[in-house]
Amino acid sequence: MFKKVLIANRGEIAVRLIRACRELGIPSVAIYSEADRNALHVKCADEAYCVGPPPSSESYLVMDRIIDVAKNAGVDAVHPGYGFLAENPAFAKLCNDNAIIFIGPSPAAIEMMGHKTIARKTMMEAGVPVVPGTELIGDDAELAARAVEIGLPVMIKAAAGGGGKGMRVVAEKKEIEGAIRAARSEAQSSFGDDAVYIEKYVEDPRHIEFQVLADRHGNVIHLFERECSIQRRHQKVIEEAPSMALDQDLRDRMGKAAVDAARAAGYWSAGTVEFLVDRHRNFFFLEMNTRLQVEHPVTEMITGVDIAKEMFRIASGEKLSMTQEEVRMNGWALECRVYAEDPYNNFLPSPGKILTLRVPSGPGVRDDSGVYAGYEVPLFYDPMISKLCTWGRDRKEAVERMKRALGEYIVKGIKTTIPFHLKVMENEDFIKGNITTGFIGDTFVLQPVEHSQELRDVAVIAAALQTARRRRETVAPEGPVVAATDRWRTAGRRSRWLT
Repeated sequence: MFKKVLIANRGEIAVRLIRACRELGIPSVAIYSEADRNALHVKCADEAYCVGPPPSSESYLVMDRIIDVAKNAGVDAVHPGYGFLAENPAFAKLCNDNAIIFIGPSPAAIEMMGHKTIARKTMMEAGVPVVPGTELIGDDAELAARAVEIGLPVMIKAAAGGGGKGMRVVAEKKEIEGAIRAARSEAQSSFGDDAVYIEKYVEDPRHIEFQVLADRHGNVIHLFERECSIQRRHQKVIEEAPSMALDQDLRDRMGKAAVDAARAAGYWSAGTVEFLVDRHRNFFFLEMNTRLQVEHPVTEMITGVDIAKEMFRIASGEKLSMTQEEVRMNGWALECRVYAEDPYNNFLPSPGKILTLRVPSGPGVRDDSGVYAGYEVPLFYDPMISKLCTWGRDRKEAVERMKRALGEYIVKGIKTTIPFHLKVMENEDFIKGNITTGFIGDTFVLQPVEHSQELRDVAVIAAALQTARRRRETVAPEGPVVAATDRWRTAGRRSRWLT
């Protein structure tokens, strides 16, 4: 195993990985931006180093600076978590070039699965069903013509994309050219690549993914499925495992396809193969996420497998600790992503100081969090503050337990999406399992709260003042390249500034 690991991330996933390190007896190193100086992951790690100003482009995404931290701290491995550099093949290669083990798949596998058209071609060659679509086409007129040939509606998608960026649904011929331009523009700004392609739009689909684990010795298994159909703006907000849509036959066929996909990619580490399932129970490959998923806890809760620890073991050269036959499914699990957003006002971000925090507990409850009472949620990053998970012997118990846990969850000082999640848990269609990726947009709307113009003006002014104050407080100090700053009073923990 490793002598020391750097966690190249922030928030709840950094805390979760630091905990895995501690259970494995591995010292952990955190990195943080100026805005995250007092973040929970910084307090939890054995060492912490500042890597730059608040914008992620100047801190968490600066590869050379993170490698410098890793060298100075004497780590022999880096875990990227999810987001930021987790699916960046250049970062994985940079780690390897500097004799630092990247806790994840090979750069080649990341690159192959990260480029959607290459991934589609690889899956077709492996016999994995894919949605009908095109290869990359640079000419907009030709792309529009192919869209008509495939048959509307279609989905225009960024080739290097993910997370709903560079994606447009087109239902009418007159909308095609404008949607292509908009998708290219967003793809360029989000990924530095304006390449797009077209897929047939699968109407009323369910989004179902399979967790896979693969080692460097050729062993590949899956840990069953997760239902991820409840999404807002193409972003998952509630997940569960298993899925009500699958019987054992479909589960077996999709599980085999997921394993075949991982083998075709020459994959090792933890990964997720995502599928769309239509109303006729046909399934199609969507993409493969070459990292630890946000929603991995629900799989851990129904299988008892610690996916994070398995990633560490695989990266250190060990074989999988289980076979496919040894993986068992037990019960049902749900995850609600709790965001610092106002669900009654179009989910507007709600940064600020958490004045009161009471986290639910009790049987079958797990809360993966990156915040604490007194912590100030910054506006520079994804607003997710925690992932609340519940387990039950069946889905009904898991849902009732989630309702209880959400009712116990108290956060004051900021708005959160807890009321939204409670509404979903009480929704009749959700309770029956009648869900698709259009669930929120089509059947589930929270009525906005009407505020006077005076109150809205006050809120805007307050937010501007808060932003200005934060920026004054996070001005980079002058000094040498490496200088001691806030030394944690706890013995053995060090905090450093690295420019």
